[in-house]
Formats: sequence, C-alpha cells, structure tokens
Amino acid sequence: MLEIQEKHGTEGYEELISAHPDVVMLHITEALEKGSVTGFIAYSYEGDRTVVYDYAAGDLMLCDGLVRSVLFKSCLKAIGKCEFMLPDEEKYGDLRKLGFLTADSRIADNIDRFMNGCENCKHNK
Repeated sequence: MLEIQEKHGTEGYEELISAHPDVVMLHITEALEKGSVTGFIAYSYEGDRTVVYDYAAGDLMLCDGLVRSVLFKSCLKAIGKCEFMLPDEEKYGDLRKLGFLTADSRIADNIDRFMNGCENCKHNK
C-alpha cells in the first residue's frame, strides 16, 4: 500500500540541500511502498508561499499525490500560493498536465480554491 509521509530529517537528500543553501527549513515528504521510497517532494514554507524545489515520481498519479499533499499542508497553514523552482524543465510539463500550473506560470495561486475544486465532482456527470 502506498503511503505519503513527511520525513523527519534530511538524510539521503544532502545533494538537494547543498543546491539550496539559503533555505532555512527544507521539508521532505516521501512516497513509500512496502517500506521502500518510490518518490519524494522537497519544499519549504516561506512567509505567504510554499516553495517546491524538486520532486521525483515514477508516474503522473504519484506526482499528483505528492504535490497535493504539500498543497493540503499549505492550506492548513493558511498559505495560498505555491511556487515551483524545479531544476528540470520537463517536470513543469507534468505539473501543467495535472492542472497545478497554467501556460508558462511557475506559481499556483489560490491553492485553497484549487484543493476544494473537486468537492462536488462525484455529483457532476
């Protein structure tokens, strides 16, 4: 069974941390399948926004779950904006396919509205 959990600590992510020396508190959330890491997302909370620095996911569904977990936690902190500062341009394409970003944007505004957008989907035909 797939689990998405915040990692307590940053062991194994030293290269990612060294690529972002100005980040005060880097958070890592991992996707785990039978105890093995199958993906991750690295992010920080910076004032009125969440910044995602990188993610690794084997498919779009896992990417969707990882990003949604970070957006949900951001909503709980009353943060309404998420900026993606990814090292790989191709990853932005996945985020656009999933509807997190539009056109050439790297910022997801009003994430609370986005997270509640499917609230009544089961009632739509």
